[in-house]
Amino acid sequence: MTVIDNHEALAEDGELSEASARDYFELLKPRVMSLVVFTAFAGLVLAPGHINPVLGLIAILCIAVGAGASGALNMWYDADIDAIMSRTAKRPIPAGRVAPSEALAFGLVLSGFSVVILGLAVNWLSAGILAFTIFFYAVIYTIWLKRSTPQNIVIGGAAGAFPPMIGWACVTNSVTIESIILFLIIFLWTPAHFWALALFKMRDYEAVGVPMLPNVAGERVTKHQILAYAVLTAICAVLPSFAGFASAGYGLVAAALGAVFIYCSIAVWRMPDGDLKMIPAKKLFAFSIFYLFAVFSALMIDRLAAMLVSQLGGSF
Repeated sequence: MTVIDNHEALAEDGELSEASARDYFELLKPRVMSLVVFTAFAGLVLAPGHINPVLGLIAILCIAVGAGASGALNMWYDADIDAIMSRTAKRPIPAGRVAPSEALAFGLVLSGFSVVILGLAVNWLSAGILAFTIFFYAVIYTIWLKRSTPQNIVIGGAAGAFPPMIGWACVTNSVTIESIILFLIIFLWTPAHFWALALFKMRDYEAVGVPMLPNVAGERVTKHQILAYAVLTAICAVLPSFAGFASAGYGLVAAALGAVFIYCSIAVWRMPDGDLKMIPAKKLFAFSIFYLFAVFSALMIDRLAAMLVSQLGGSF
């Protein structure tokens, strides 16, 4: 059965499954969602001004549900190729635990719920950006870009970069240069992060015909691109200090993290083509996750420290 035939067979499945709550939770891509929620929370903390804690909690929950909804829609459409790839074969739909029609309905209902509640409870700008993020990931990336261009992860990476901007908009009801910088950090980080994975999973992508960069342009070009994006990410991560919403101390931490990120990318660049183990690529993929977490953690710690110093200064 070809990938296309398999997709049609899955799409025609109208029988109700006996899925558990855990299966539906897996549809939300919880590991990906956790990083999305974390960066959205960072945007909320870093934004100037204040938000009622209850509204802040509602905002984060809505962003989490919206991110999970887009993950469910992604799994619905990609069930055909997920069934073939070793990394995704045990997901709920290809494993037969959730029917495709149920996953589609689940994703659509959660999408509408998250956007409407965020708009009614917080503001409609943040809800609009959330709606666009879900559409971008589910339609622009999943349905269009992923199977049509090796630049899929570059353009599609914008979907994962919007959450801190949404968090910022929840507090300020605006999009500013600061929130754009937060967006750019994740946007530039995504290619190096995901192409490291694509290197050691390139045979899976080749099997399903997804035009990832290593399969289309080769390992050497991919390694050049990884290094280039790592450098751009490291530079962008220091920009909050120059833009005035982070201290010089944060800038030093970001620069140190960026140096390690570049070092890991150089190790991948030096990796021989055809290396079967691809240890440097696996190390880069793992470190890239820590890197993003550490950068946004440093930003929040810097912000909270500045607030504490300001409060202590005002008490004297």
